[in-house]
Amino acid sequence: MNKALLEILVCPVTKAPLTLSEDGTELISKMGGMAYPVRDGIPVLLETEARTLTAEERLDDK
Repeated sequence: MNKALLEILVCPVTKAPLTLSEDGTELISKMGGMAYPVRDGIPVLLETEARTLTAEERLDDK
């Protein structure tokens, strides 16, 4: 994912910064507790498409 794009994207629910998952398939909102999919390099920032982070994922500081 383009780093410049990642710097301006925010969680649509909390407006908090997003981080790219290690495998590059999701944008993570720790504050919102959600993971938004990245499909074909395009972030899908719809709350209905996001999955809820597990308790372990929420506590992980990576």
